[in-house]
Amino acid sequence: MSDQHSDLRELYQEVIFDHNRHPRNFHAIDDANHRADGHNPLCGDQLTVYAVVKDGVVEQASFVGHGCAISTASASLMTEAVKGKRVEEVEALFRDMHAMLTEAHPEARDFGKLEVLSGVREFPARVKCATLAWHTLHNAITQARDTARTE
Repeated sequence: MSDQHSDLRELYQEVIFDHNRHPRNFHAIDDANHRADGHNPLCGDQLTVYAVVKDGVVEQASFVGHGCAISTASASLMTEAVKGKRVEEVEALFRDMHAMLTEAHPEARDFGKLEVLSGVREFPARVKCATLAWHTLHNAITQARDTARTE
């Protein structure tokens, strides 16, 4: 069992390294109708998340900025995971990701590729790195929801 756990941890690390070396959706979206800036002063991670939200659906998501491997990988994985999802689904995913990274794995949730970030919980100093992009997206999505109500 420990060999299997070790193999799984190695696979997770490789996915994180890959998303750090080759981040997906790493660009600004010029016509984004929602964006938010995030900064983690503890380690210097800084990013901007862009979203195109139409009819309550996140059609596009991207980010730019700089940060550690966990921060960059988390942002990359996040932008892939939220595309095509309704704002309500993204908000539920944000809550579940936050719980997974800070408390315990929500039993009913299948995180798919995002599962690779679950090991961060074992390193409290790195949790803020993994959650930065998610909090920043939450701020952008909150803007999207608030804007949708006023239109």
